[in-house]
Amino acid sequence: MGTNNKICPNCGRKMKQQFIGLQHCKCGMSWKKDEGFFERTPNMVFALERQTIGKKVKQIPVIRYKIEN
Repeated sequence: MGTNNKICPNCGRKMKQQFIGLQHCKCGMSWKKDEGFFERTPNMVFALERQTIGKKVKQIPVIRYKIEN
């Protein structure tokens, strides 16, 4: 098992990587590098946001929430 493979605390399966620093499991759990484990909700949207750090432009995963009208 590589260092990128996390084990889901709910069901014990390996989590799949969506972005660097963001992994998902089939049971509804996710793991984000700075937040740790959390449960997904239907209004969450996962996206990559560009941030300039020094002279480099990096893409960092962010969680956005849908606004219900």
